[in-house]
Amino acid sequence: MNESFFYRDGTLWCEGVPLDAIADAVGTPVYVYSVARVLTNIRKLQTAFGPLGASIHYSLKANANLALLRVINEAGVGVDAVSAGEIARARLAGIPASRIVFAGVGKTRAELEYALDIGVGWINVESQAELALLETLAAERRQIVTVALRLNPGIEAATHRHIATGHAGAKFGIEPAVLAAILDYREAYPHLFIAGIHVHIGSQLARVDATLDAMRLAQRLAEPHSDVRTLNIGGGFPVRYGETDNFPEPADFARAMKPLLDGWHIMIEPGRAVVADAGLLLVSVLYVKEQYGNRFVITDGSMTDLLRPALYGAEHPVIPVREPASDMLPAMVVGPVCESTDVLKSSALLPPLAAADRLAVMDVGAYGMVMASNYNMRMRPPEVLVEGRQWRVVRRREMLEDLLRLEQ
Repeated sequence: MNESFFYRDGTLWCEGVPLDAIADAVGTPVYVYSVARVLTNIRKLQTAFGPLGASIHYSLKANANLALLRVINEAGVGVDAVSAGEIARARLAGIPASRIVFAGVGKTRAELEYALDIGVGWINVESQAELALLETLAAERRQIVTVALRLNPGIEAATHRHIATGHAGAKFGIEPAVLAAILDYREAYPHLFIAGIHVHIGSQLARVDATLDAMRLAQRLAEPHSDVRTLNIGGGFPVRYGETDNFPEPADFARAMKPLLDGWHIMIEPGRAVVADAGLLLVSVLYVKEQYGNRFVITDGSMTDLLRPALYGAEHPVIPVREPASDMLPAMVVGPVCESTDVLKSSALLPPLAAADRLAVMDVGAYGMVMASNYNMRMRPPEVLVEGRQWRVVRRREMLEDLLRLEQ
C-alpha cells in the first residue's frame, strides 16, 4: 500500500473515502483510482527526468480512462498512443495533437492518414515498409512529418518474456544494419524528418544496464547524422507489486542515463509507473470452499476484470477491506469464470472470510480495465475516481443491453 490507500478505523480507505462506501453505492467488482497517487507518480518522473530536459508522454495503453487522461494532461504530460482509437481518446481528453506520439508495430493506412490529418507530434516507425507508406501519405498531403525509427537492438531485457520487446525474436522495431541503411539514404524520404531513434526494450525492467546498452547502440547509429539527436527510450520503469520486489526507481534510470545525454534530447513514455499503484479492484466474496486441504475464496471478480494474473502469472497483493483482527490463513483467491486460469491470487494470506466480505486487489491501475473483456458474457466493471474526500463514477458498469447493442 501507499499513502493513498490505508486502514483507518478498521477499514480500508482511498484518500478521504472509505472503500466500503463506494462498494455499497456501486457494487463490486469495481476499479478505484486515486488522483493523488497519479500526481505523486508524475511528479516523481518529472523530478527524475526534468533536469535532463526530457519530454514525458504517458503510455495510454496502460489505462485509457478519460477522466484519468484529463488529470494527466493537466499535469503537463503528453501521450504515447498505439492506435487511432487511443489518439482519438487523447484528443477527447484535451491533449493537443502536437503532444501525441503515435507508436505501434502494425499501423494501418487509415490510422496513419488520421494521424497525419490531425498533426500528431511524432510517429515512431517500425519497418521500412511503414516508412515508405508514410512517405507516400505525407507527399500526398505536402507535409513534413517528424519521425523516430524504432530500433530493435537485439538485447534481452531482464523482465517477463511476454513483455520483452528488444530481443532478436521480438516483432518490434528495425534491426541495426537496416536502420543504419535508412539513415544513410534519407533522401529517399523527402517528406519525413527522421529526427530520432526509439529504443524501448520492454516493460517492468529489473535492471538499468540493458537500457544503457540499447541507448549506446542507438547513439552509434545516429552519430554520423548530426540532425538525429533525439532518443526516445519508451518506458519500462518497474513497479513494486510485492514487498520483496527490489527494482530500480525512475531516478536510478535518470542518473545512469545522464552521462550519455550531452547534446541529446530524451523522450520517455511511462505507463505502468504513472498509474499501476494508483488503482485497486474491489471484489466481494461469493463462497469459501475447503477442498483437498486448500481454501478457495471465490469472488465476483475474475480474469475478465483483471487478466494479468492469467496472462503473465502476475502477482498482485490481495488484502481484506476490513482490517484483519485474527490469524491470517493461506487461501487461493479465484473468480467464477469457467477457466482454471481464473485465479486472482494463487497464494494469499487472508483472515477467515464469509460471503459478502470484501477484498481489494492492489496495484491494478495499469493493464487492468484496459484488458477487461466480456468473456462468459460478463459485464465489465465500473471505474471510480477519488480526489480527496470526493469520488465519482467515471465509467458506469456495463449492462446486459450493452453486450447486445451491436448485434442484429
